[in-house]
Amino acid sequence: MKFLRLEGIDKYDLDDPRRTVHHKEIIKSKPFLTKIYVEWYSNIKQLCSDAPSGDIIELGSGGGFMKEVFTGIKTSDILELPDNDFTFNALAMPFEDNSVAAFVMVDVFHHVPDSELFVKEMYRCLKPSGLIVMSEPCTTWWSKIIFKNFHHEPFNEKGDWTIPGTGPMSDANGALPWIVLERDKEKFNKLFPSLRITALQKHSPLKYLLSGGVSMKSLVPNWSYGLIAGLEKITSNVLPGFALFQFIKITKTVDL
Repeated sequence: MKFLRLEGIDKYDLDDPRRTVHHKEIIKSKPFLTKIYVEWYSNIKQLCSDAPSGDIIELGSGGGFMKEVFTGIKTSDILELPDNDFTFNALAMPFEDNSVAAFVMVDVFHHVPDSELFVKEMYRCLKPSGLIVMSEPCTTWWSKIIFKNFHHEPFNEKGDWTIPGTGPMSDANGALPWIVLERDKEKFNKLFPSLRITALQKHSPLKYLLSGGVSMKSLVPNWSYGLIAGLEKITSNVLPGFALFQFIKITKTVDL
């Protein structure tokens, strides 16, 4: 598979901020991949349509460009990056209690080393009726085949709510959203009785894979985006669980 690797993708360590900046350059240089991110950002924006008034914070903005699609959000990352509004650790955020309208993120939750502390911190900061909206890997028969065999990040359904290690990008468990919100749903509800999962939408079984992501060359021409998107809708209806990712919306209800 080396012949499909993008030239220069490995010149920086995964946890080096320059690698993240390089990721943004790659995304913008691949029209098919750019359309995927625009679609994801647009869906996240739509899911935030009922958020209360106030600041919407993107966590782990990294090499993305959500602000170009979802105008008005404020970007943040644990790494010092040139285009972000804030730099902080998501386990200790610089916001007052009940002050944030929504937290949004793409492929961030499964990198945070302590899910319980992360959710507690978001809950503390959220206004009543505030939202957590994210796109994350899902756990399906299809995603397990792909993530366990063709992806560099760990995918361990037997893991717990923590991730060992110290690297903000290199440490991960792609199964973490499923572990916290589905496998351990009873624990989640007990710890956070005022948080409700109000949307769970599986998506993108093929597009991202065929785009090559940020590390591989695209396997399809740019003009085929609409065709692939249509094929996804048809096959997803026929094959339950044919998905790699999911949109998740969690709402903070009135405090008990």
